[in-house]
Amino acid sequence: MSAAGLPLAGLRVLDLSRALAGPFCAMILADLGADVVKIEPTPGGEMIRGWGPFKDGISVYYLSIHRNKRSLAINFRDPRGLDLIRELATTADVVVENFKPGVMEEMAMGYAALAAANPRLVFASITGFGRGGPYENWPGVDQIAQGMSGLMSLTGQAESGPTRVGIPIGDVVAGMWAALGIQAAIVQRHATGCGQRVETSLLGGLLGLLNVQGQRQLTLGETPGVSGNRHPVICPYGTFLAKDGPLNMAAATDDMWAKLCRLLGLEDMIEDPEYRNNAARMKNRDEVTRRLNEKFAVRGTMEWTLALVELGLPAGPIFDLKQAFSDPHVRQTGMIETIEHATLGRLELLANPIRMESLQGRSVRRAPPALGEDSMQVLADYGIGRERAEALVAAAVVQCHEGELT
Repeated sequence: MSAAGLPLAGLRVLDLSRALAGPFCAMILADLGADVVKIEPTPGGEMIRGWGPFKDGISVYYLSIHRNKRSLAINFRDPRGLDLIRELATTADVVVENFKPGVMEEMAMGYAALAAANPRLVFASITGFGRGGPYENWPGVDQIAQGMSGLMSLTGQAESGPTRVGIPIGDVVAGMWAALGIQAAIVQRHATGCGQRVETSLLGGLLGLLNVQGQRQLTLGETPGVSGNRHPVICPYGTFLAKDGPLNMAAATDDMWAKLCRLLGLEDMIEDPEYRNNAARMKNRDEVTRRLNEKFAVRGTMEWTLALVELGLPAGPIFDLKQAFSDPHVRQTGMIETIEHATLGRLELLANPIRMESLQGRSVRRAPPALGEDSMQVLADYGIGRERAEALVAAAVVQCHEGELT
């Protein structure tokens, strides 16, 4: 499937980033049609190619965040390799990087240097903590940011204390914020003719998600703790126990509460002053939960889910990933797509959840590339002739995937 007609078709992106936050950002742009070139260091490529688990020797971690990209392998330790990257940047629209602050400047590829040669360049940086504060030069990884943002203090059970989110959400969110900022900068470039620096961080990205819990602290001085599987300000809204396992259910308004009580045979609770409105139910949350669980225990999760949804109450079972990925709704709405991989054959990948007419109902167009799979074609597309490209390969400045030169 060609990128022609997609929202970001024609946008040239050089992905110099590593690990997760930057690559996730670049993948979003690639999903939307940008030509994303993943520039990988030789001889081993992106560090996560060595992170397990593996399928036939290929990193599953790598497969998860590099769809729709092309791979160009360059020797970063050779000055000619850095010269080549700077040359490519003169005609690129976007550079994405997530090195520690100062590293790009040490390689003479900081924003000032690249923008001097290409004023239209949008230069996106993702760091652990952002520039300007005392932690600017600290190494930043996901779980450290989860802890320092306050997110972990809200996540977990009273018995467990603070708990990390089960995915590297700090990396993922930083990548999403960066992709949003890049697209805003591209839109503004249409008016100004100039690019700009776009920055975000793992810490800042998570702080930006704290919404009502953060505002409680800022406005009321209330420091919320772990909320477990209960909504922090609405009751009943959370996890309850059915006959065959847990389910999530929300009765977020007094009207929903009345419908729930009638369904469960708890009509006495509708007008009882201790449960009549949300404020009262919050004060008596443990008793609300106890009485609801007594009723939920007599039927299964899906049976309750269908009954609740029929009344207009949000509800659903709690799936593991095997159940979620086999769910007919997930499959029929296209959240998992299939592509042919040169080594693995038929490969299922998570799809981009954005739905737009121009995406033509599909977001996965290219399988995650092998190291250097597209080196020669990328160099040609950036105006580097075949003879020079072959000389770069012969000098080990550029690395090709097996068979690409034939």
